[in-house]
Amino acid sequence: MKYLYHYHRRAFTMLELVFVIVILGIVSSIGAEIIAQTYENYIIQRAQYKANIKTELALNQIANRLRYAIPSTIGARKTIGGAYTALDLVTDPDMNVLQWVGYDGDSFEAITSNANRRPGWSGFCDLDASSRTKISTPGSNLTLASTIIGNLGGNLSSAVLYFADDGTVTPYGISGGSGENITMDGIPPNTNVSERYKLAWSSYALSVENNTEGKRDLFLYYNFTPNAGVAIGGSKSLLLKDVTNFRFKYSGGAFRIKICKEEQIGADGEMIHACKEKVVF
Repeated sequence: MKYLYHYHRRAFTMLELVFVIVILGIVSSIGAEIIAQTYENYIIQRAQYKANIKTELALNQIANRLRYAIPSTIGARKTIGGAYTALDLVTDPDMNVLQWVGYDGDSFEAITSNANRRPGWSGFCDLDASSRTKISTPGSNLTLASTIIGNLGGNLSSAVLYFADDGTVTPYGISGGSGENITMDGIPPNTNVSERYKLAWSSYALSVENNTEGKRDLFLYYNFTPNAGVAIGGSKSLLLKDVTNFRFKYSGGAFRIKICKEEQIGADGEMIHACKEKVVF
């Protein structure tokens, strides 16, 4: 005789299924909200990081040039073609252009080789061996200086000398140089020639200008006449886009630079702002 055994298993009721579905819906909605918020925070943080990095890089590039500025040549303008004012006389806080002559730091710090560590120019003048048409500068390698300046787009024959003890902003023209001698165009009589000098072949300028999108960009101008207050020209490079604020101050041998820029967060056009300051001695 065979016996049939029936096993009965208790299944979910409809009410229990409904509860499970409701709970899963709540969990998924909370999870989706958390994921969306996390992604939104990531997008904002990424935009903030990009804005900070771009501003910091621009400030570092500016600092690398400003540290070679000759103090007596520093000035400001409201616009690229506006009137030039020596920076210590500036009273208008809305100046958008900073201009200076930078001495040639590239060949001043360069050496030919480890065996020949003479720089392009030493910055020292032997007054006894010099004349109004020739500056004897021991420890220099003017051939190296000429090569470096040429590689950077300049020319030694268009460079000038600024003497450290000369209270004016007058540069003295160079016609060439080799070895340890700089050939001058001719230094006027009664000029206060000192034992220390700086060699410069380019002026520099920072200018905030409107772009085609109705915003403002920061540009660096270089490769133009190394005289204080000359018209700004030469070459032009973009340093930073979408600048909202550019302020500078020079006091006691130190520059204080502040730059603010905006960065788009997403496709909806929302912007985030970043500001950074740097002091350059």
